[in-house]
Amino acid sequence: MVVATQSLEQLCINSIRFLAIDAVEKANSGHPGLPMGAAPMAFVLWDRLMRYNPKNPNWLNRDRFVLSAGHGCMLQYALLHLAGYDSVSLDDIKQFRQWGSKTPGHPENHVTKGIEVTTGPLGQGIANGVGLAMAEAHLSAKFNKPDSTIIDHYTYVIVGDGCNMEGISGEAASLAGHLGLGKLIVLYDDNSISIEGSTDIAFTEDVNKRFEAYGWHVQHVERGNGEDNDSLDSIEKAIAAAKAVTDKPSFIKITTLIGYGSPNKVNTYGVHGAALGKDEVKLTRENLGWNYSEFEIPGDALAHFRKAVDRGAAAESAWNKTFADYKAKYAEDAALLERMVNGELPANWADCLPTYTPADKADATRNISGKILNAIADTLPEFIGGSADLAPSNKTALKNTGDFQKGSYGERNLHFGVREHAMGAICNAIALHGSGLIPYGATFLVFTDYMRNAIRLSALSEARVIWVMTHDSIAVGEDGPTHQPVEHVASLRMIPQLNVFRPADGNETSAAYKVAVESKNHPTLLALSRQGLPQLEGSSIEKAEKGGYVLSCGFPPNELDLILIGTGSEVQLCVKAADILKAEGKKVRVVSIPCWKVFEAQSDEYKESVLPKAIKNRVAVEAGTTFGWQRYTGDNGAIIGIDTFGASSPGGVALDKFGFNVDNVVAVAKKVIG
Repeated sequence: MVVATQSLEQLCINSIRFLAIDAVEKANSGHPGLPMGAAPMAFVLWDRLMRYNPKNPNWLNRDRFVLSAGHGCMLQYALLHLAGYDSVSLDDIKQFRQWGSKTPGHPENHVTKGIEVTTGPLGQGIANGVGLAMAEAHLSAKFNKPDSTIIDHYTYVIVGDGCNMEGISGEAASLAGHLGLGKLIVLYDDNSISIEGSTDIAFTEDVNKRFEAYGWHVQHVERGNGEDNDSLDSIEKAIAAAKAVTDKPSFIKITTLIGYGSPNKVNTYGVHGAALGKDEVKLTRENLGWNYSEFEIPGDALAHFRKAVDRGAAAESAWNKTFADYKAKYAEDAALLERMVNGELPANWADCLPTYTPADKADATRNISGKILNAIADTLPEFIGGSADLAPSNKTALKNTGDFQKGSYGERNLHFGVREHAMGAICNAIALHGSGLIPYGATFLVFTDYMRNAIRLSALSEARVIWVMTHDSIAVGEDGPTHQPVEHVASLRMIPQLNVFRPADGNETSAAYKVAVESKNHPTLLALSRQGLPQLEGSSIEKAEKGGYVLSCGFPPNELDLILIGTGSEVQLCVKAADILKAEGKKVRVVSIPCWKVFEAQSDEYKESVLPKAIKNRVAVEAGTTFGWQRYTGDNGAIIGIDTFGASSPGGVALDKFGFNVDNVVAVAKKVIG
């Protein structure tokens, strides 16, 4: 197949291909096969159908594009550069996968403007797409009026075979079908190749029938390589047909050849995850009639692509006029939307957070969390979320709104079903939609194992997501070790940029939510108790929002015999143990550290005021693994924790048997002081 002459559209498509080929070749690292095969569908989408403004990547009503098959990211970087985004220059393309570049090895939203969500782990992107479509559906129901439509955009996702193999895609697709998200269109790059070879060694299902069963509108474009106008037109017609179906998400299987144009590596796993090699690049240029040097873009092709700049400016200008009319008619709604998009919170919003005194009754922090969620939802209309089929246990149902369902997208109670992993990716996308929505997702703490990848990506993506995790320790009780988290809090604390709060009472729970809502570029995870906890003397929102503080003391720092440090339900044990030790003449300080990362972010002076370095006698108490607590106890201190699995019994019995009782804290403290 030697191409003698090329139409303008072929020239554009091959510009995408060879930018990808050359960038991967220069880096000697990457995945050229997907961009070579998927270039036609991407070109049709970006050139003929998608609405976006390259000079304003954050335009609210832009169509969203997600490359779920993130390993093929040179496809997206090439599109961004060719379309005229300032965020990806030709030099950036040449620095693909290099230190400090704007073109990392997988798409990252906080690195490259024009990238909506961080994808890479396969399947995350299609689940992100569901979240973006849910955000659009909610906002359109909330803000659009019979005479004025200001929210009206599509979410387009390109997925590969690997995305369809990962379980998260099934979770997300099932929910999307149930919800009838008609503005979600998924293009399936059906090339039947994965890293180990042909997908038929492990993946032989009929994917279209599966998506039909999920309730999607399904099509198949059999010629997706863009060899001629008929091929391109068939892709365009399929997408147009998908847009015409408004009550179902759409799935378009587009059969392609991975590595299209490469004489020797086309349709092989050899082009999936490695550079073509100098000789094969030369042969591919000859095969596709590409008489241009490395990184050279034909002028006609670039000029055609750059028409997107004027199209985008015109589209946004028209929308701005529509919004100006909307603002004149519906000033209150317009002001709310502008506040949300600008990332602003109402003045004194945190006044809604409840405060507690020791006179208030003991309560589980999951129950307190439920009250706080509703208080925030009453104050912040952008607050939206739900649970993975555990709302009655997580206490996450909002009382001032109904259920987000097909036909009632304006409501704010999300029901994810038993789909923790999809819930995580969906919440990430809602947070990254760009409209100021603040999502929360909930399940039992032990089930963060099912969604850890999504939680990690919320931190990597700098997404303001609130993870509400209840049943936080062996105090879960009778359900036993399968449901009793031991290592989970410690492992989650290890994730960079994730604030993990384990509050000890109501004030600390309110503080955790205050930090969570105000942390615009960080996710927050709350580990909440099932059992009732007393409201502690000395706690407050102001103190707890610093991550760690002196709960009780009464002695000069230089006279202290001991510091007891606790989190969550174990802080009360420290308080009671301190009272016994004080009665015996010991000078004891109790410190609560609900969030390590927030505490570590405080000034050195503040941290020294809470934990004076000169005081070496320290005991840390937490009903979880001892891992990591050495940073606060040092070599002279002790840690009361649990480094085994739990046991099935009533929660109080389990705690007592594993040493989480006042007598044991006192005994260990005396040994340390000894």
